[in-house]
Amino acid sequence: MSKPDTVQATIGVIGGSGLYAMPGFAAQEEVFLETPWGAPSEAYVVGELAGRRVAFLARHGRGHRISPSELNFRANIHGFKQLGVERIISLSAVGSLKEDLRPLDFLIPDQFFDRTRGRDSTFFGEGLVAHISFAHPICPQLADLLEASCRKVGVNVRKGGTYLCMEGPAFSTLAESNLYRAWGMDVIGMTNLQEAKLAREAEICYVTVAMVTDYDCWHPEHDAVSVNDILHNLMRNAENAARVVAQAVADMPAERRCKCGSALAHAIITEKSRVPEATRRKLELLVGKYFA
Repeated sequence: MSKPDTVQATIGVIGGSGLYAMPGFAAQEEVFLETPWGAPSEAYVVGELAGRRVAFLARHGRGHRISPSELNFRANIHGFKQLGVERIISLSAVGSLKEDLRPLDFLIPDQFFDRTRGRDSTFFGEGLVAHISFAHPICPQLADLLEASCRKVGVNVRKGGTYLCMEGPAFSTLAESNLYRAWGMDVIGMTNLQEAKLAREAEICYVTVAMVTDYDCWHPEHDAVSVNDILHNLMRNAENAARVVAQAVADMPAERRCKCGSALAHAIITEKSRVPEATRRKLELLVGKYFA
Protein backbone atom coordinates (compact mmCIF):
# COMPACT_ATOMS: atom_id res chain seq x y z
CA MET A 1 0.00 0.00 0.00
CA SER A 2 1.36 3.41 -0.98
CA LYS A 3 0.90 6.71 0.76
CA PRO A 4 -1.54 8.95 -1.17
CA ASP A 5 1.01 11.72 -1.66
CA THR A 6 3.44 9.38 -3.43
CA VAL A 7 1.04 8.22 -6.13
CA GLN A 8 -0.61 10.57 -8.59
CA ALA A 9 -2.81 10.04 -11.64
CA THR A 10 -4.41 12.52 -14.00
CA ILE A 11 -7.03 10.14 -15.42
CA GLY A 12 -9.62 8.28 -13.36
CA VAL A 13 -11.79 5.33 -14.35
CA ILE A 14 -14.85 4.15 -12.42
CA GLY A 15 -15.85 0.56 -13.12
CA GLY A 16 -19.49 -0.41 -12.74
CA SER A 17 -21.33 -3.71 -12.69
CA GLY A 18 -19.18 -6.41 -14.28
CA LEU A 19 -15.99 -4.34 -14.32
CA TYR A 20 -14.09 -4.63 -11.06
CA ALA A 21 -10.53 -4.34 -12.39
CA MET A 22 -8.77 -2.60 -15.27
CA PRO A 23 -7.03 -4.97 -17.69
CA GLY A 24 -3.75 -3.82 -19.16
CA PHE A 25 -2.43 -1.90 -16.16
CA ALA A 26 1.36 -1.90 -15.78
CA ALA A 27 3.22 -1.28 -12.51
CA GLN A 28 -0.06 -1.08 -10.64
CA GLU A 29 -0.41 -0.57 -6.91
CA GLU A 30 -3.28 -0.15 -4.48
CA VAL A 31 -3.85 3.16 -2.73
CA PHE A 32 -6.15 3.24 0.28
CA LEU A 33 -7.47 6.73 1.01
CA GLU A 34 -9.43 8.45 3.72
CA THR A 35 -11.37 11.56 2.79
CA PRO A 36 -13.28 14.20 4.79
CA TRP A 37 -16.36 12.14 3.90
CA GLY A 38 -15.00 8.77 4.94
CA ALA A 39 -13.67 5.87 2.91
CA PRO A 40 -14.26 5.33 -0.82
CA SER A 41 -15.83 2.13 -2.14
CA GLU A 42 -12.50 0.36 -2.50
CA ALA A 43 -8.78 0.95 -2.78
CA TYR A 44 -7.81 2.88 -5.91
CA VAL A 45 -5.66 0.84 -8.27
CA VAL A 46 -3.09 3.19 -9.77
CA GLY A 47 -0.89 2.19 -12.66
CA GLU A 48 0.17 2.92 -16.20
CA LEU A 49 -2.11 2.42 -19.18
CA ALA A 50 -1.03 3.44 -22.67
CA GLY A 51 1.84 5.34 -21.08
CA ARG A 52 -0.39 7.46 -18.82
CA ARG A 53 -0.97 7.35 -15.06
CA VAL A 54 -4.51 6.11 -14.40
CA ALA A 55 -6.46 5.49 -11.19
CA PHE A 56 -9.19 2.83 -11.25
CA LEU A 57 -12.00 2.48 -8.70
CA ALA A 58 -14.52 -0.35 -8.51
CA ARG A 59 -17.72 1.61 -7.81
CA HIS A 60 -19.49 -1.17 -5.91
CA GLY A 61 -16.32 -2.62 -4.38
CA ARG A 62 -14.74 -5.91 -5.33
CA GLY A 63 -17.32 -8.64 -5.24
CA HIS A 64 -20.07 -6.03 -5.84
CA ARG A 65 -20.94 -5.60 -2.17
CA ILE A 66 -22.22 -1.97 -2.10
CA SER A 67 -25.76 -1.15 -3.21
CA PRO A 68 -26.32 2.00 -5.33
CA SER A 69 -28.13 3.73 -2.46
CA GLU A 70 -25.25 2.94 -0.09
CA LEU A 71 -22.45 4.35 -2.24
CA ASN A 72 -20.30 7.06 -0.68
CA PHE A 73 -20.23 9.21 -3.81
CA ARG A 74 -18.50 12.12 -2.08
CA ALA A 75 -15.63 9.97 -0.84
CA ASN A 76 -15.24 8.32 -4.25
CA ILE A 77 -14.93 11.60 -6.16
CA HIS A 78 -12.89 13.39 -3.50
CA GLY A 79 -10.46 10.47 -3.49
CA PHE A 80 -9.83 10.98 -7.18
CA LYS A 81 -9.21 14.67 -6.50
CA GLN A 82 -6.71 13.74 -3.79
CA LEU A 83 -4.81 11.66 -6.34
CA GLY A 84 -4.63 14.59 -8.75
CA VAL A 85 -7.18 13.26 -11.24
CA GLU A 86 -8.49 15.83 -13.74
CA ARG A 87 -10.66 13.58 -15.91
CA ILE A 88 -13.00 10.71 -15.02
CA ILE A 89 -14.35 8.07 -17.39
CA SER A 90 -17.33 6.41 -15.71
CA LEU A 91 -18.42 3.00 -16.97
CA SER A 92 -21.98 2.00 -16.11
CA ALA A 93 -24.28 -0.93 -16.92
CA VAL A 94 -27.71 0.34 -17.99
CA GLY A 95 -31.07 -0.80 -19.28
CA SER A 96 -32.30 0.53 -22.61
CA LEU A 97 -35.50 2.53 -22.97
CA LYS A 98 -35.23 2.74 -26.77
CA GLU A 99 -35.67 -0.02 -29.33
CA ASP A 100 -32.65 1.18 -31.31
CA LEU A 101 -30.35 1.07 -28.28
CA ARG A 102 -29.68 -2.64 -28.22
CA PRO A 103 -27.85 -4.87 -25.75
CA LEU A 104 -24.06 -4.47 -26.17
CA ASP A 105 -24.50 -0.93 -27.59
CA PHE A 106 -22.75 1.93 -25.81
CA LEU A 107 -24.32 5.35 -25.24
CA ILE A 108 -22.44 8.54 -24.33
CA PRO A 109 -25.29 10.50 -22.70
CA ASP A 110 -25.18 14.28 -22.50
CA GLN A 111 -28.05 14.70 -20.01
CA PHE A 112 -29.28 13.22 -16.73
CA PHE A 113 -32.69 13.05 -15.09
CA ASP A 114 -32.86 12.50 -11.33
CA ARG A 115 -35.29 9.98 -9.82
CA THR A 116 -33.26 9.31 -6.67
CA ARG A 117 -34.31 10.24 -3.15
CA GLY A 118 -32.15 12.12 -0.67
CA ARG A 119 -28.71 11.01 -1.82
CA ASP A 120 -25.71 13.15 -0.92
CA SER A 121 -24.77 14.90 -4.15
CA THR A 122 -22.86 18.01 -3.05
CA PHE A 123 -19.69 18.76 -1.14
CA PHE A 124 -21.07 22.09 -0.01
CA GLY A 125 -23.05 23.18 3.02
CA GLU A 126 -22.03 23.72 6.64
CA GLY A 127 -21.66 27.46 6.06
CA LEU A 128 -20.32 27.45 2.49
CA VAL A 129 -22.83 27.69 -0.37
CA ALA A 130 -21.98 27.06 -4.03
CA HIS A 131 -24.29 26.69 -7.04
CA ILE A 132 -22.54 25.05 -9.99
CA SER A 133 -23.79 25.28 -13.55
CA PHE A 134 -25.15 21.87 -14.51
CA ALA A 135 -27.16 22.52 -17.67
CA HIS A 136 -24.58 20.50 -19.59
CA PRO A 137 -23.39 17.87 -17.10
CA ILE A 138 -20.94 15.98 -19.32
CA CYS A 139 -17.54 17.29 -20.42
CA PRO A 140 -17.90 17.82 -24.20
CA GLN A 141 -14.21 17.18 -24.86
CA LEU A 142 -14.34 13.82 -23.09
CA ALA A 143 -17.62 12.89 -24.79
CA ASP A 144 -16.10 13.44 -28.24
CA LEU A 145 -13.02 11.45 -27.26
CA LEU A 146 -15.00 8.47 -25.96
CA GLU A 147 -17.25 8.39 -29.00
CA ALA A 148 -14.20 8.34 -31.25
CA SER A 149 -12.55 5.66 -29.12
CA CYS A 150 -15.60 3.40 -29.37
CA ARG A 151 -15.61 3.71 -33.14
CA LYS A 152 -11.88 3.00 -33.38
CA VAL A 153 -12.20 -0.31 -31.51
CA GLY A 154 -15.42 -1.34 -33.28
CA VAL A 155 -18.00 -0.82 -30.52
CA ASN A 156 -21.41 0.36 -31.64
CA VAL A 157 -21.90 3.76 -30.01
CA ARG A 158 -24.28 6.70 -29.98
CA LYS A 159 -23.44 10.10 -28.56
CA GLY A 160 -26.21 12.16 -26.98
CA GLY A 161 -29.20 11.10 -24.93
CA THR A 162 -30.58 11.11 -21.41
CA TYR A 163 -29.58 8.80 -18.58
CA LEU A 164 -32.40 8.47 -16.05
CA CYS A 165 -30.92 7.82 -12.61
CA MET A 166 -33.35 5.81 -10.45
CA GLU A 167 -33.02 4.97 -6.78
CA GLY A 168 -33.06 1.18 -6.88
CA PRO A 169 -32.05 -1.35 -5.86
CA ALA A 170 -35.25 -2.84 -7.35
CA PHE A 171 -35.73 -2.31 -11.06
CA SER A 172 -38.64 -0.32 -12.51
CA THR A 173 -42.26 -1.32 -12.53
CA LEU A 174 -43.80 -1.62 -15.98
CA ALA A 175 -45.76 1.60 -15.39
CA GLU A 176 -42.57 3.48 -14.48
CA SER A 177 -40.68 2.10 -17.46
CA ASN A 178 -43.42 3.14 -19.87
CA LEU A 179 -43.56 6.59 -18.28
CA TYR A 180 -39.82 7.09 -18.69
CA ARG A 181 -40.15 6.15 -22.34
CA ALA A 182 -42.98 8.65 -22.75
CA TRP A 183 -40.70 11.29 -21.23
CA GLY A 184 -38.11 10.56 -23.91
CA MET A 185 -35.46 9.00 -21.66
CA ASP A 186 -32.86 6.80 -23.38
CA VAL A 187 -31.25 4.59 -20.73
CA ILE A 188 -31.81 3.86 -17.07
CA GLY A 189 -29.25 3.29 -14.32
CA MET A 190 -28.73 3.85 -10.60
CA THR A 191 -25.44 5.69 -10.05
CA ASN A 192 -24.10 8.28 -12.47
CA LEU A 193 -26.01 11.46 -11.65
CA GLN A 194 -24.40 11.96 -8.24
CA GLU A 195 -20.96 11.24 -9.67
CA ALA A 196 -21.44 13.83 -12.39
CA LYS A 197 -22.58 16.54 -9.95
CA LEU A 198 -19.73 15.94 -7.54
CA ALA A 199 -17.15 15.77 -10.32
CA ARG A 200 -18.34 19.15 -11.56
CA GLU A 201 -18.02 20.61 -8.04
CA ALA A 202 -14.53 19.11 -7.83
CA GLU A 203 -13.70 20.69 -11.21
CA ILE A 204 -13.00 17.28 -12.72
CA CYS A 205 -14.05 16.50 -16.30
CA TYR A 206 -16.60 13.67 -16.31
CA VAL A 207 -18.13 11.43 -18.95
CA THR A 208 -20.44 8.43 -18.71
CA VAL A 209 -20.07 5.39 -20.95
CA ALA A 210 -23.46 3.73 -20.58
CA MET A 211 -23.20 0.06 -21.57
CA VAL A 212 -26.54 -1.53 -22.46
CA THR A 213 -27.01 -4.97 -20.91
CA ASP A 214 -30.70 -5.46 -21.73
CA TYR A 215 -33.97 -3.69 -22.45
CA ASP A 216 -35.85 -2.37 -19.45
CA CYS A 217 -39.12 -4.11 -18.56
CA TRP A 218 -41.17 -2.12 -21.14
CA HIS A 219 -39.87 -4.40 -23.89
CA PRO A 220 -42.18 -7.29 -24.84
CA GLU A 221 -39.24 -9.72 -24.83
CA HIS A 222 -37.93 -8.58 -21.43
CA ASP A 223 -39.29 -11.54 -19.48
CA ALA A 224 -37.63 -13.97 -21.88
CA VAL A 225 -34.17 -12.66 -20.97
CA SER A 226 -32.43 -14.94 -18.47
CA VAL A 227 -29.91 -14.04 -15.78
CA ASN A 228 -27.32 -15.91 -17.83
CA ASP A 229 -28.10 -13.67 -20.82
CA ILE A 230 -27.55 -10.56 -18.72
CA LEU A 231 -24.33 -11.91 -17.20
CA HIS A 232 -23.08 -12.76 -20.69
CA ASN A 233 -23.78 -9.19 -21.83
CA LEU A 234 -22.08 -7.77 -18.73
CA MET A 235 -18.93 -9.74 -19.52
CA ARG A 236 -18.97 -8.74 -23.21
CA ASN A 237 -19.52 -5.10 -22.28
CA ALA A 238 -16.68 -5.23 -19.75
CA GLU A 239 -14.32 -6.58 -22.41
CA ASN A 240 -15.36 -3.86 -24.85
CA ALA A 241 -15.11 -1.19 -22.16
CA ALA A 242 -11.51 -2.16 -21.39
CA ARG A 243 -10.60 -1.71 -25.06
CA VAL A 244 -12.45 1.61 -25.28
CA VAL A 245 -10.76 2.98 -22.16
CA ALA A 246 -7.29 1.92 -23.36
CA GLN A 247 -7.91 3.70 -26.66
CA ALA A 248 -9.28 6.81 -24.94
CA VAL A 249 -6.32 7.01 -22.57
CA ALA A 250 -3.89 6.63 -25.47
CA ASP A 251 -5.62 9.46 -27.37
CA MET A 252 -6.24 11.73 -24.36
CA PRO A 253 -5.04 15.28 -25.09
CA ALA A 254 -2.46 16.61 -22.67
CA GLU A 255 -4.42 19.80 -22.04
CA ARG A 256 -8.05 20.25 -21.10
CA ARG A 257 -9.99 22.44 -23.55
CA CYS A 258 -13.19 22.84 -21.56
CA LYS A 259 -14.64 24.85 -18.68
CA CYS A 260 -14.75 21.97 -16.18
CA GLY A 261 -11.52 23.06 -14.47
CA SER A 262 -13.04 26.40 -13.43
CA ALA A 263 -16.57 25.28 -12.53
CA LEU A 264 -16.41 26.96 -9.11
CA ALA A 265 -15.06 30.29 -10.36
CA HIS A 266 -18.48 31.94 -10.24
CA ALA A 267 -20.35 29.35 -8.17
CA ILE A 268 -19.31 30.21 -4.61
CA ILE A 269 -21.91 32.54 -3.10
CA THR A 270 -20.90 32.81 0.56
CA GLU A 271 -18.78 35.77 1.66
CA LYS A 272 -15.29 34.48 2.35
CA SER A 273 -15.20 36.10 5.80
CA ARG A 274 -18.37 34.22 6.78
CA VAL A 275 -17.15 30.71 5.99
CA PRO A 276 -16.50 28.69 9.17
CA GLU A 277 -12.85 27.73 9.50
CA ALA A 278 -13.69 24.04 9.93
CA THR A 279 -15.68 24.04 6.69
CA ARG A 280 -12.93 25.85 4.84
CA ARG A 281 -10.39 23.26 5.99
CA LYS A 282 -12.70 20.43 5.00
CA LEU A 283 -13.12 21.87 1.49
CA GLU A 284 -9.57 23.16 1.08
CA LEU A 285 -8.74 20.81 -1.79
CA LEU A 286 -11.76 22.05 -3.76
CA VAL A 287 -11.92 25.76 -2.92
CA GLY A 288 -8.45 26.66 -1.66
CA LYS A 289 -7.41 28.45 -4.84
CA TYR A 290 -10.47 30.71 -4.58
CA PHE A 291 -9.68 31.69 -0.99
CA ALA A 292 -5.97 32.42 -1.48
